[in-house]
Amino acid sequence: MTVLAGLLQAVLIVGMSPVLVGLMRQIRARLEGRAGPGISQPWRDLRKLLRKQPVTPRGTSEVFRAAPTVLVATTLVVAVVAPFITTTSALDPVADLFAVVALLALGAVAVALAGIDTGTAFGGMGASREMTILALVEPTLLVAIFALSVRVGSTNLSAIVTSTLQDPARVVSPASLLAAVALLVVVVAEAGRLPVDNPSTHLELTMVHEAMVLEYAGPDLALIELGSAMRLSVYLGLLANLFVPWGIATEVGTDGAGVLALAVGAAAFTVKVALLGAALAFTEVFLAKVRLFRVPELLAGSFLLALLAVTTSSFLA
Repeated sequence: MTVLAGLLQAVLIVGMSPVLVGLMRQIRARLEGRAGPGISQPWRDLRKLLRKQPVTPRGTSEVFRAAPTVLVATTLVVAVVAPFITTTSALDPVADLFAVVALLALGAVAVALAGIDTGTAFGGMGASREMTILALVEPTLLVAIFALSVRVGSTNLSAIVTSTLQDPARVVSPASLLAAVALLVVVVAEAGRLPVDNPSTHLELTMVHEAMVLEYAGPDLALIELGSAMRLSVYLGLLANLFVPWGIATEVGTDGAGVLALAVGAAAFTVKVALLGAALAFTEVFLAKVRLFRVPELLAGSFLLALLAVTTSSFLA
């Protein structure tokens, strides 16, 4: 049953991620006074891209061709093992903090290498910027979640979520609040949202993620877009369940109660991620992209908050 629960998580994230992106775009459009294309537009775009003929730039290697698959595959593994709708993981050792962060980093590195492999100025520029952000984001992600694991005595994400369910007072503890703010900045930076990056721009002086994937087209571009949307859902899901885990299924069985618990967990996960995505889209309307050289300062501040969270958690443990 745990394997089926993991597959359900993967199906939910794959199916929900483009809709989440469409929801965020629709909210921004409404707030800006536009009608918007509808929340299902990303799925229509993916279907259109999948029907096109694949095109590979001349001179690229297998690194360029494998990057979209690596991005989707690594995110899909995290979607299966992380505690999103249930705390019982099909591959419990992989649900460890360090394994999950390594998998997410591997997908980002694969896309950055693909940008370098094209040999274009934009690709190299975007990859350089992405690695700069990644070098500051990944330690913050590790330290922020590690602050939650100090009192649990385990870096397993399912154990952290279960511990929060058993002791709800930890949600409002100083360590949890500091870690939540640090992790929120990480989500914004990793997902390429404002004020760190603007996903809707194609200006060479500002773009980061878009610069690395300019040479992709057809099915490869569809995988890149799907993988990016899945990463956004995964990060928002981790943010939601690490700090507000209520609704997640704690016991998975083959009886009616186990199926009902999974259904409630899936519904709770969908609602929490949708609310976080809506809040993020609402906030972006009132934000401007910061200058690139100011991004490390923002990420360094989030890392400092994560360190304070670890220190506070150690003293209060």
